[in-house]
Amino acid sequence: MQIFDNHGRPISYLRLAVTDRCNLRCFYCMPEEGVQFLPKPHLLTFEEMLRMAGILAELGITKIRITGGEPFVRRDLMHFLGKLVDISGVQEVSITTNGVLTKPHLKELKELGIRKINLSLDTLDRERFHEMTRRDELPKVLDTFYALLENDFKLKVNAVVMAGKNDQDILPLAALSKENEVSVRFIEEMPFNGSGINKEAFMSHTRILNALRTEYPEIQKVQDELHSTSSNYRIPDFKGLVGVIAAFSRTFCGSCNRIRVTPMGLLKTCLYDDGVLNLRDLLRGEPDDERVKAELLEVFQKRPKDGFEAEKKRSSLVSESMTTIGG
Repeated sequence: MQIFDNHGRPISYLRLAVTDRCNLRCFYCMPEEGVQFLPKPHLLTFEEMLRMAGILAELGITKIRITGGEPFVRRDLMHFLGKLVDISGVQEVSITTNGVLTKPHLKELKELGIRKINLSLDTLDRERFHEMTRRDELPKVLDTFYALLENDFKLKVNAVVMAGKNDQDILPLAALSKENEVSVRFIEEMPFNGSGINKEAFMSHTRILNALRTEYPEIQKVQDELHSTSSNYRIPDFKGLVGVIAAFSRTFCGSCNRIRVTPMGLLKTCLYDDGVLNLRDLLRGEPDDERVKAELLEVFQKRPKDGFEAEKKRSSLVSESMTTIGG
């Protein structure tokens, strides 16, 4: 079965946040203080997530990306992943992680067939990393980076770029793709940090690309994968790729095949909406999977055309922390 939204776009990709907690405190993702983490009963249990994933797989979801917060801070994650990969219809499970706690699990991830990892890494400078994340963990992250490459994971590096914060890291990060088969993607800052977007520090996708062209004028556009959020480029003689994700400019909405479920079970059919269905309460109160499917199909037919429409329909301004949404 394959489902389509009201704009004719297939829905085949679930981004599932398994926790709102994180062992870093990146300033563009959450405020330094005052984050109210959810009490455990408010979170989806792993059993509820597995039931939900099974229902969505029957509706056509084939790819699931595990996000957070930081997924590896949640206890028993590996046991959950072992069950998730066995769900009929789920063809691919991948993970987005900050890399601090990831390395010890690489062997088991390979055994489960989880080979695609997105690593969040905004700078290669230890002092700037500490300033941006409020934690001194860069050595562990880089250790994970090289271990992922050595173990033949399909690796993407995600870097949120902000003027005056880490725009000087664009070229050093891009250079990671010179000798390594890695895709380094530069992301526009989004307003999900608890206080809204920093307009003075905003680096648009065009500014990011222009920064790359100053050093690499022969950079070449390559064919993007179907439903790709990034516009991808190859620098001559580099083994890997670089990409730019217009997350705030929202240039890729027309081909979006993604839905999100937050740690508390709130379904978002667009990153910029404020939630369209409380799956946690639905799953806890509705034993009939077919009725859950009916609720899902209904909201899929009310999906906004793009992130701008979703933002206009919100009941409040965009300002929530990304850790409450899921990466």
